[in-house]
Amino acid sequence: MPGRRLSAEKPSKSVDAYISATPEGIRPKLKEVRAAIREVAPMAAESISYGMPYYSYRGRLAWFGLHRTHIGLYLRPPVIEEHRRELAGYEVTKSAVHLSLDKKIPVTLIKKLVRARMKMNEAER
Repeated sequence: MPGRRLSAEKPSKSVDAYISATPEGIRPKLKEVRAAIREVAPMAAESISYGMPYYSYRGRLAWFGLHRTHIGLYLRPPVIEEHRRELAGYEVTKSAVHLSLDKKIPVTLIKKLVRARMKMNEAER
C-alpha cells in the first residue's frame, strides 16, 4: 500500500517516530487516527510496513499514512466495498479512504471500518 509519504526522508522504525517526523500541525490528526485504531483493536500488533503505521490482528488490519492533501487509511478491499454507502462523502480507492487534512477526522467511521476488518479476519482464521 505504498504512497507518497511526507513524514520523513528515511522510513521510520516506529509509529511514534513516524508521527514525530510529520509537520507539527498534522500530528494531532495522525494521533487521532492511531487512537481510533488502538481503541477498537488494542490487541493488534503495531509496526511500520510500506513506510507507514501498520496494524495486524489475525492478518492484515489497517495502515495509515500522510500524503500531501490527505491521510490515507488503507484497508482490505472487502471492507471498502461493504461500507461504500457510508464512504460516499470521501475520496475512495479500491483499498483506501482519503481523509482530507482540511476536515475533522471521522473517528467513529474509522472505528467502524477497523471493527469490520477485525470481524473478517476472525472469520477467516
